[in-house]
Amino acid sequence: MFCPRSLLLPKSSFTLSFFSHRFTCNYKNIVEMARSSLDEISDSGAFARSASTFRQFVSRDLNSQFPAESGRYHLYISYACPWACRCLAYLKIKGLDKAISFSAVKPIWGITKESDKHVGWVFPESNTEVLGAEPDPLNGAKSVRELYEIASTNYTGKFTVPILWDKKLKTIVNNESSEIIRMFNTEFNNIAENPTLDLYPTELRAQIDETNEWTYHDINNGVYKCGFAKKQEPYVDAVSRLYEALDKCEDILSKQRYICGNKLTEADIRLFVTLIRFDEVYVVHFKCNKKLLREYPNIFNYTKDIFQVHGISGTVNMEHIKLHYYGSHPSINPFGIVPVGPNIDYSAPHDREKFPA
Repeated sequence: MFCPRSLLLPKSSFTLSFFSHRFTCNYKNIVEMARSSLDEISDSGAFARSASTFRQFVSRDLNSQFPAESGRYHLYISYACPWACRCLAYLKIKGLDKAISFSAVKPIWGITKESDKHVGWVFPESNTEVLGAEPDPLNGAKSVRELYEIASTNYTGKFTVPILWDKKLKTIVNNESSEIIRMFNTEFNNIAENPTLDLYPTELRAQIDETNEWTYHDINNGVYKCGFAKKQEPYVDAVSRLYEALDKCEDILSKQRYICGNKLTEADIRLFVTLIRFDEVYVVHFKCNKKLLREYPNIFNYTKDIFQVHGISGTVNMEHIKLHYYGSHPSINPFGIVPVGPNIDYSAPHDREKFPA
């Protein structure tokens, strides 16, 4: 659970206040170079996320370029990033964490290269610097940016997580979470501990795809459209769409246990990673304050239900989540102040068993 005391004496080499001061002083230069989600603002002031770049696929075909071999791949994540945590959730619930290694970066963005002021995901210098993060175990990289530069010397896009890394070829296979989770669902079943779990079953694929479409645009990405908007009109439009979509979820979940029926699917995992961050971060930091998640009884109990699925709670590090959002976006929160609450107990009882399996 999140511990406010850790903010008083952080284990990193600089305090949050100094970090924020440095960001504030150099903010114009940082924005020019950031190549991060903070840059992706249209002329209208609306947030517009760019597509991922590395789109190769691991296959169960052992003759493919990237065959599904135990021990060959590594997943780089941030516990703060919802897209990365989708992939970590699959790794856990499919029982792939022995076949595919993973490691996490520091929660707060840092300078990624001494030669410029780009800010992004960085690795700690030791296993004890930040609890839950560790140095790069494969390449000795200081930042996620370095991994992209190893994989491609002429890469010019964002330096994002998740990254599915091929240890053998020393390159990035894929950095698109929606594709990585599909690979984890099917291509590694010969080495998975839970191979029969299918989160994208044939009979529900059309419904899952349709659900993913509106939940992604209006909820997963919708909170970012609210938080990163630089003009009132796109913010109002985004927040209206967000709450229309949440109202839709509340109605659906009043009739069935999961978002696509009474079976856990991919759509639930994709939705969960946003919901678990909603009251702790998005309500305050992204101005999604029209209604708390806790005011939606069905969504709130549903979120607790997913959190309590075996393996999922281990993918939620609320301290990393809060430190990242409140400490890495100086244009939104220039002093890096991290709210102390609300510290919700998602392991508390829920009522979702009332629906038939």
